[in-house]
Amino acid sequence: MDITKYKNTSIGLIPSDWEVERFDNIFELFSTNSFSRDNLTYDKTKNEIQNIHYGDIHSKFKYEILNCETEELPYIKDELILNQKFNYLKDGDLIITDASEDYEGVGECIEVKNITSKKIVSGLHTFLARDNSNKTVQGFRTYIFNNPKVSIELKKIATGISVYSISKSELQKLKIPIPQLREQQKIASILSTWDLAIDNCKAIVEELKARNKGLAQQLLTGKIRIKGFEKVRWVLLPIKIISKDISKKNPNNKDLIVLSCTKYNGLVPSLEYFGRKIYSDDLTTYKIVSKGQFAYATNHIEEGSIGYQSNYDEALISPMYTVFQTNESINDNFLFRVLKSTHYIHEYQKRTEGSIDRRGGLRWDEFSKIKVPVPELKEQSAIVKVLDKATEELNQYHQKLKILQLQKKGLMQQLLTGKIRTV
Repeated sequence: MDITKYKNTSIGLIPSDWEVERFDNIFELFSTNSFSRDNLTYDKTKNEIQNIHYGDIHSKFKYEILNCETEELPYIKDELILNQKFNYLKDGDLIITDASEDYEGVGECIEVKNITSKKIVSGLHTFLARDNSNKTVQGFRTYIFNNPKVSIELKKIATGISVYSISKSELQKLKIPIPQLREQQKIASILSTWDLAIDNCKAIVEELKARNKGLAQQLLTGKIRIKGFEKVRWVLLPIKIISKDISKKNPNNKDLIVLSCTKYNGLVPSLEYFGRKIYSDDLTTYKIVSKGQFAYATNHIEEGSIGYQSNYDEALISPMYTVFQTNESINDNFLFRVLKSTHYIHEYQKRTEGSIDRRGGLRWDEFSKIKVPVPELKEQSAIVKVLDKATEELNQYHQKLKILQLQKKGLMQQLLTGKIRTV
């Protein structure tokens, strides 16, 4: 860093032609509306007022320019909009989160564009900030909070223990570095090029997800047949015909990894997933699930919590889980895809709701009666090969998206600290 081109300020070294401003010298803060997720719907026939929720900023949109014309945002339920006064969003407004369970997440924000004629409000745990000073340009504002110096200042004013938050009065006093307008425009233009590439990649990911879901539905039900197998009939068999219940305990208290079954990712290490130990110190009653066996959460199967153990020779799961193993007529990858499909999740829900077992859940006796389609083994393997190839293509675009996002993050750090100059 050439120090002659920089000046020392209250927030450290910044380029000599940049200024340090108090947040409230640039932005006016407006009140927001405290609607929780329970008060929102994606049914656009209900009303016309949409909501940007703080949870979506944390998980999906942070430090982005949010295109309100194309992004699907939830609607506020009808009964909650009567006699309400709303501050509707305008192009270029900033939505800033005021709280986070993660210290790093305090002050995450988005800038909105293409509001057009829509009525959109910011929701629970957010600040609405609007530049009435004309000291910043559209497309640059969200990146102010991505500046490392601003991140440091935000951490200084954040308070809390389990949840960290920032107050309106402290946010107003926040000091932020501001480049000249021409440089802001250049920075915004450069980063918008990366945003376009990222948005295009996201669109491809969503298209492939939809394609893969449709392809799986067609192939796993026999509506589309693999070439060469068109004349071979499928049979519909109860699960108990093609597999058996396994209940092997851990009386010797083997020191094995403990797994938990999740709705989306199947069997995962419990400590990694929950971030803390939730299982018992005494593991003698836990079940052993060996490589090549299925397991599902007996009391939560209706959520699709079923997994396949393919990573460890042996692992442990809660005694409340059900374990089973297929016979030689089944390709486990094929069956796993069938059992995770939407149709079968509905089947679990239906059987769980209709269960007369006072202990609740869907136990083996009832689960094993469920009938599944069984092609001959070679066709099962051929179907899996097609679906695996489709999944591999999707994963490649997921990886490409991560790379683009990392590249943008690195470039952003250089531009926002003045290490790379555009003017």
